[in-house]
Amino acid sequence: MNNRKFRIWNIARMKRKVMEGLSMGRTLIILMLGSLIFFILLGLGGMAEQRMNSSPVSSMKGLAASLSSHFFIDMIGMEMPHMTASKETSSFSGEKMSTFVFELLTSVNPKDPKSLLAGELPGMKANQPVQLSHGSGNEDGEAPADYRPDPAEEQAEGEPAETGEEPTQGEQGNSGNEGKGEDAPDQGGKDDPGSKNEPGSTSKDGKTTNGKKSVLIYHSHPQEAYNPLLSHPSDNPGAVSPTKNVMLVGSFLSKRLEANGIGTLHDKSDYQSTVEGYNYNYSYKYSRQMAMEAMSQNDGINYLIDIHRDSQRYNKTTATVNGVNYAKVYFIIGHANENWRQNEAFASKINAKLEKSYPGVSRGVWGKSADQGNGEYNQSLSPNSILIEIGGIDNTKEELQRTAEALADIIADVYWQEQEAEKASVKKESDPAKSKSASAAKDGRDKGAEDKASKAG
Repeated sequence: MNNRKFRIWNIARMKRKVMEGLSMGRTLIILMLGSLIFFILLGLGGMAEQRMNSSPVSSMKGLAASLSSHFFIDMIGMEMPHMTASKETSSFSGEKMSTFVFELLTSVNPKDPKSLLAGELPGMKANQPVQLSHGSGNEDGEAPADYRPDPAEEQAEGEPAETGEEPTQGEQGNSGNEGKGEDAPDQGGKDDPGSKNEPGSTSKDGKTTNGKKSVLIYHSHPQEAYNPLLSHPSDNPGAVSPTKNVMLVGSFLSKRLEANGIGTLHDKSDYQSTVEGYNYNYSYKYSRQMAMEAMSQNDGINYLIDIHRDSQRYNKTTATVNGVNYAKVYFIIGHANENWRQNEAFASKINAKLEKSYPGVSRGVWGKSADQGNGEYNQSLSPNSILIEIGGIDNTKEELQRTAEALADIIADVYWQEQEAEKASVKKESDPAKSKSASAAKDGRDKGAEDKASKAG
């Protein structure tokens, strides 16, 4: 009887174990199938996003670029203590970490409400500007704000004429083309501001392009203006006068480049005032035709700089460096140009030097596709072609001039470094032939010496 009870009890326990095993197996199978379905859906979602997203840049690169280098150094320092900067304040904080994690998980920047709106509107989020390089003047990672300026403010009758100097031979304008519908610029008028430089001037260290034009400065949206220069401020000011709009900044930039020994051509074409049937949407078409004509007439031009201004307010577009105010800058790269990475490399060189010399002035290098604007910005014409937004609608003449001159010095530095590198490369290519001939001559001398030695022996 006891044996029978034992056998019954043993069978029941075995049955219970089998049932538990089957139950666990079903749970395991469900988990496996669920995981498989999840990863399949995740993969399909990634493929769909890749097809819908016209930007050629990974969203993770944009997120990483929005963080300063100190952030990553501090992260490494958590595992490698000798990497931490003991005398510097750590970039880690509750606010920065929570912002980083929140944006990583949701793709919404808590400091930029527009990113939340973009996430709710289908198709809007996929084509946002992408930050390619960090700028310490833009810790919130806010993208450029570009709007068509208000109707240009004409100079009132009887208003005193703007003071200025005659343009140099490196300055062009089309004030004589009004109503002709032509893009080709003629010589400008007398309203060109800034210090005067003779064409082909030499820098302080003796560098010069000997009168040859190497840089073209132009404005695809020439009537973008600044409130402090106008008598009637607005939320998005526009002006015809070259002393009140972005042409003023272009003049500061060109004069400073000339002072650095670099021949510079400043085009002051105002397409809105001169092109018959003008269409704002074709702005880059007009400026592209002008740039191609300028390059055909000056074979040395390889640097193209399109100057604009941002549409944000003063507190976002102004930086203070050593107690002095500067207008902040954005560097814009067009992803519709298939070789945009070359242009990005050029912009990043300028951005890095600007960060080092004037921390807080740069708002970073940003990439845009055709969904946020032109998307190409004439940058396929040269790997050294970029668009720079200098200041915002509220920046003063003094702030704009400081930034333009600082940028010109940095661009000149990059230019001369590239010229030296190009010369070194050409010299290196020619050296092997010289080395070969020198080696042959040496072998000949050695052989002659050996023959003499053998005869003497």
